[in-house]
Amino acid sequence: QVQLVESGGGLVQAGGSLRLSCAASGRTFSNYGMGWFRQAPGKEREFVAAINWSGGSTYYRDSVKGRFTISRDNAKNTVHLQMNSLKPEDTAVYYCAAARGPYALGAADLFDYWGQGTQVTVSS
Repeated sequence: QVQLVESGGGLVQAGGSLRLSCAASGRTFSNYGMGWFRQAPGKEREFVAAINWSGGSTYYRDSVKGRFTISRDNAKNTVHLQMNSLKPEDTAVYYCAAARGPYALGAADLFDYWGQGTQVTVSS
């Protein structure tokens, strides 16, 4: 059973930065792609960023390109989401997700394990 534990959320002013982390356990981390999703109140869960097994390929939703960076450390079984120039519309619960295989794109059904989520609130 894969376990994913997110950390790093919080309250930040617009223009500020946060770094989310996700610690994974339960299977060989380096064999699988990873991703971040978010869900704002009253909205559907949406894709934010994904990274393949090696970290060599990354994918982002358009609204975060140039502001967010996903990375992974396979030696430490962790994936990070560096979020800069945060906007109020980035406010959401952010979820770490583990993909079914080595590659990860934006569709939620490509991921089979999810963390409990961490709240990110950006004030204007």
